[in-house]
Amino acid sequence: MGTKIVIYLLLFPLSFLPMPCLYGLAKLIRFFLYRIFRYRLKTVRTNLANAFPNASESDLLNIEKKYYAHLCNLFMEGIKMLSLSEKEVMKHYYCKNPEIVNTYYKQNKSVILLSGHYNNWEWMVLSLDKQFNHHGIGVGKENTNKSFEKTINQFRTRYGTEVVFAKNIRETMKQYDIEQKACAYMMLSDQTPANVHKSFIVDFLNQKTDMIYGGEYFAKKYDYPVIYYVVKQKRKGYYECEFTLITDKPSQTAYGDIIHAYVHHLEQDIINQPEYWLWSHKRWKHKSLISN
Repeated sequence: MGTKIVIYLLLFPLSFLPMPCLYGLAKLIRFFLYRIFRYRLKTVRTNLANAFPNASESDLLNIEKKYYAHLCNLFMEGIKMLSLSEKEVMKHYYCKNPEIVNTYYKQNKSVILLSGHYNNWEWMVLSLDKQFNHHGIGVGKENTNKSFEKTINQFRTRYGTEVVFAKNIRETMKQYDIEQKACAYMMLSDQTPANVHKSFIVDFLNQKTDMIYGGEYFAKKYDYPVIYYVVKQKRKGYYECEFTLITDKPSQTAYGDIIHAYVHHLEQDIINQPEYWLWSHKRWKHKSLISN
C-alpha cells in the first residue's frame, strides 16, 4: 500500500512537470546521490576499472561523472514515463529502421529483440507495441517488491505492450506460437543471470562474463529471427533505435553464435559511449564461480 501511495501521490503528479524541470531536479539528485551518499560508487569504479584497464584515471573519472548525470536523468525519465502520452513517447523514442522487424510480420513470424540496459529502455517497453506491427512483449526479471512491480506494470502496459516475467516466458511463447500470433519479444540480456550454471560464458569488457542464454535458446527452439538494437541519445530526452539483424535462421547457427554476436554489438556500443550503460549494477558478482 505504501508503494502505491508514493507512486500515485508523489511520482505520478511529479511526472506532469515539463522535462526541463525534471532534468533540473536530476541535477539536484545527482549531487546527493554522487557527492553525499556515494551511491554504489565502489561498484561503479570497480566495474569501470576492470572494463577499461588501459584507461587513465582522468578518463575513468570523466566516464564516472557522466554516468551519474545520465543515471539521474534516466530516473526522471522513468518518472515522466508515468504520464507520457502515446504521441509524446513516439516523438521522443524513434525507431530508425523498423522495417527490419516488420518484414517478419508479413511472414507471420515472431522475432526476438536483444539489447542491453543502455540509454533509456523503459520508454521502449512503453512504446513497444506501437513501434512495430508485431504484438510487443517485454521480458523482464520480477522485482522483489511485488506491489511496486504490479503498479509500475500498469503504466508500462497502457499502450498495448505486454510484460512477462522471465520465469513465465516459456509458457507465453508456447501459447502464442500455437496461436500463430506474431510477437516481438524484447529481451535485455546483459543482466546477471539468476543461475550461473545455466548461463553462457563469454569475454565481455575485458573479463569472463556469465550471460543469459534464454534469447538464443528460444530463438533456436522456435526458429525466430534475432535482431539486435541499440538506443542512441540524439539529444537530452530524445532517442533513436537502430536495428541490426543477427540471424533469421537461428536453428542453423552453432551453439553460442547468437550470444557472441549479441555481445559483440553491445560491447562496441558501450565502448563508443560508455557513460550510457548501467555501471552501478553488480554485473560480475559471479566472477569467482565462473573462474572455478
